[in-house]
Formats: sequence, structure tokens, C-alpha cells
Amino acid sequence: MPAAPEQFEGFMINDTKNWSTFKKGKFTPKHFEEHDVDIESECCGVCGSDVHTITGGWGELATTPLCVGHEIIGKVLRVGSKVTTVKPGDRVGVGAQVQACMKCKLCKSDNENYCPHMVDTYNAPYNEDEGHSDKPMKDKNGNQIFSQGGYSSHYRAHEYFVFPIPDSIPSHEAAPMMCAGLTTFSPLVRAGVGPGSKVAILGIGGLGHFGLLWAKALGAEVWALSHTPNKKEEALKLGADHFVSTGDKNWAEPLAFTFSFILNCADMTNEFDLPTYMSTLDIKGEFHNVGLPDQPLPQIKSQAFASNAAKLTGSHIGNRPEMLSMLKLASEKGLKPMIETIDISEEGCKKAVEKVKVNDVRYRVTLIGFHEVFGTGKS
Repeated sequence: MPAAPEQFEGFMINDTKNWSTFKKGKFTPKHFEEHDVDIESECCGVCGSDVHTITGGWGELATTPLCVGHEIIGKVLRVGSKVTTVKPGDRVGVGAQVQACMKCKLCKSDNENYCPHMVDTYNAPYNEDEGHSDKPMKDKNGNQIFSQGGYSSHYRAHEYFVFPIPDSIPSHEAAPMMCAGLTTFSPLVRAGVGPGSKVAILGIGGLGHFGLLWAKALGAEVWALSHTPNKKEEALKLGADHFVSTGDKNWAEPLAFTFSFILNCADMTNEFDLPTYMSTLDIKGEFHNVGLPDQPLPQIKSQAFASNAAKLTGSHIGNRPEMLSMLKLASEKGLKPMIETIDISEEGCKKAVEKVKVNDVRYRVTLIGFHEVFGTGKS
């Protein structure tokens, strides 16, 4: 197998004011270390996180120019001397995390997605010695190396965050599973969702449509909660047993004390009447946030928790065992997300992120055509 080039090529933005203006450029990846895997990219999903980042909604950019994208599918080119989980030629995926210390109590308890030394797939600084050193990793010009994302020709990541993709899952469908899929699967599994559970998926979009697939496949009775009535037919096809339009007057009253778990996938929770949603929870039920809006959550009185001992929680992606379990479930049950594809280019990236920004997507976008644009895929 050919080695990855010294510099990778990707579509990058230069500032948040021109957040959808992408230019093709080269960047220096992290140094190749003994647990690293080099991947030749085939496609990459477009996540709401990409849009929150490039618009500045989640804060200033750590580095520019910046290449985003953390739903990467490709082929392994090279592995480090201590890699045991994949081999050259394997089709693999990379999600929203690419490094952790692997030594702390969180990493040792399958909570590496909460490691304080984690490195995000883009817009994060690297340190030497697989992050165990306090010394910044620098390029040959002495500049700090930052992670750059998957709208690119290649990716380099620690093996623990590189996942074999089952043969039965097409690459363009596997891509959004790397972030949106795991982000919704992990909290459902950790909440013990299964037969006998009554679960609501709130917000039927890029995250929520995965929530419906997973909750139904895990055996729960599933409600889709949406302010968009015309999503009813698709929600039922994706696995919902019931559809509730939250724009209807008094929609929550018949659902009082119903749900053991609400998975909130909406991106506008800052505009929600949270006490109304929480009133539908059973005793000790959980309102769990995976949508991460730019704005703070609305103010809420503690009394809203008192009537049913409700819990307000959230989570960040998931761990490796959950990713592997999710891919196995999707493969065995033939679960198929709803995906649009767009050819990668400067204009393609612009179109994709602008569609995600205004929710003009059913329900995820995957950028494809990487080999043609980057001149790869010849091995």
C-alpha cells in the first residue's frame, strides 16, 4: 500500500465571517506515532458541529485555515508499530474524537469520550508522545500542529478511534453514523432502553432520525415529537410507533408521566418550554440533550423537577464499545439512515454546510467523490 503524503489536502475556511467559502489547500498532519493509522478518505458526512464551528457559534477558531468534518470513511494505508485493531486495506471510519490519554480513570472505564486530554477530530492542538507530553507538537517551521478534519484527502488517527466498517453498510451511509449515529446510540444504551421502555425522540432531523432507528431496533415503544407535522410519514417509516406534533395546543397533557427517556436531538432547545416537555416524563424519567445549540438553555425553576423527580442530562458522542455495537446492530438489522450525497468541491462544501445551516436536509449529507477530486484511490 502507498504511504500517505507528507501533507494532506482538504477544503478549508479562513474565517467565520466567510464560513461557507471553502478553498482547497494543504496542511500538515500530526506526526506519525506508534498507535497511529493513516487513512485514504473516501467520503465524509457533514455534521451540525461543522456548521456550529465554522460560523463561530461555539467560539473562536483555534487555527486557520481550518478543515472540518468528523464523519470519515476510508481505507487504511499504513499502521503504526503497535497497532493491532486494523490493517492496511481495511475500510474504516473515524468520528468526532481521535485521541485520549488512555491512562486516566475515565479512559479505563470506557469513558474515553470524557477524557480531559481528548483531542477532537478538528480544531484541537496536538501534544507530543500521543498527548502524554506537555510539549506542543510542531511542524518543521516550529508552528503548533492542530487537528484538521475530514473534508480532506487523508486522515491520521490513534487506532482506538478508528473503527472497522461492516461490509453490508455502504460508505455514504456509514459516514454519518460516526458522529450522529454514535451520539444518539450511546445515551439510549446507557439509559438501558429496550423492550418495555417508552421513549420519545424530540426533534426529527439529522440526529433525531438516527434516534428513531436505534430506539426501535433496541426494542422500545417509540414516540416522535416534532413541531413539523409533515415529518410524520417519514418518522413512522424510520421506526416511530407514534407521532406527536408539539405545535398542537395542549399536546403534552395526554402524555403526562409517560416517558422513561426523552432524547432531545433538537438544535433550538433555547426556545423550548422545558417544563412542558419534562411533564411527560415518568417518575425519575430523563430529559437527555444531545443537540447543542449556540445559545444557553432557557431558565427553569427547580419546581419543574419536583413533580416527577425528573432529570435533565446530556452527553458527548460515545465510546469505542458502543460504536462497534452500533455498527453491528445496523449491519444485522439492515438499518438505513436517510442520506443526501453531494460531490466534494469548493462549491459542494459550500452547498452542503449552507443546507445544514437552514435545516434543508433529509436527514444527513455525505460528501462523496473524494478520489476524483484528490487524485487518490489508485491503490
